[in-house]
Amino acid sequence: MSVIANPRHGPVGAALRDIVRLSMKVVLHLGAHRTASTSFQAYLNHNVDELSCWGVGVWGPRRTRKGLLSGVMPRMGFGAEVEQFRRARGRIMMHLDQEAQLGRNTLVVSDENMIGTTRDNLRRGLLYAGIGERMARYAAAFGERLSHVILSVRSLDQYWASAAAFGTGRGHPLQDEDKWAGIATSRRGWRGVITDLACALPDIDIHVMPFEHFAGRPDQMLGIGADCIAPEKGCDTWLNNAPRLEDLRPLLAERGDRAAALPRGTGRWMPFTAEQQAALKMRYAEDMSWLRAGADGLATLKQDPDREKAGKTADVIHPNMTDRGRPHGFEERQMARPG
Repeated sequence: MSVIANPRHGPVGAALRDIVRLSMKVVLHLGAHRTASTSFQAYLNHNVDELSCWGVGVWGPRRTRKGLLSGVMPRMGFGAEVEQFRRARGRIMMHLDQEAQLGRNTLVVSDENMIGTTRDNLRRGLLYAGIGERMARYAAAFGERLSHVILSVRSLDQYWASAAAFGTGRGHPLQDEDKWAGIATSRRGWRGVITDLACALPDIDIHVMPFEHFAGRPDQMLGIGADCIAPEKGCDTWLNNAPRLEDLRPLLAERGDRAAALPRGTGRWMPFTAEQQAALKMRYAEDMSWLRAGADGLATLKQDPDREKAGKTADVIHPNMTDRGRPHGFEERQMARPG
């Protein structure tokens, strides 16, 4: 006899509500930026109704950046830090309870700004230097429902080049050669990021999903990363392309920046020399070797089995990434502005 049909033989009232509440797992998709995170969010948004029918809820930037997570990271002028966090956690718990009561068994929360911003990465010349402190706070805010987190990684030369073009196109100051040289010689790669993340989340599984395997495959990202049913429709949208050289020059000239500092020609901007690119690629290869070897037990490498069988390890270029001008779905870029 079920506990609902015969409440004397099972939990009732608040105890039953606690079982329903805790049965829902929360998966945090952390990005990183420039790893097709906005395209993944568009895919989730496209399938939100179907996912809901399967018990999967979705919180994307359209929801998280409208005050839902405000206070998890303290803000100047909004009161004491402890009080800000208390209110933020209470707000998050209330919304999680609502999702559980709707019958969700999984909630996917996708917002790459939880781990930091591209602006901060470019300013420091380091990958997500504050990720440990930030994610410790987010883990405390989401509480015991938090099941695991998803982090995407990308070849470091391509990541930094994409971040540089995107940031410059959004008004960030054009960096000089010393900045790129410092980034190329820095020892901080994805291994350092993952290690910091693991220290902040000692009891939470970390799933690492390479951009090279999952770019253009948001269904695989969801199904493998969140361990849930993933619809196939809506996989062909590619958003937030980094601006190309021919796009950046007029933007820099308009604001009086050093457009002449950009290399000649058209296409994707690569701010690194060939030697610097080689150093960054080598560091990424070392990071991937570490992940394949088990990452010291700190994280689990997840790969697309189709691409693994095909032996595709090179940086994947989605067809829409080479399109000139604005890609399909440009109006949706505001959905998840990465820093």
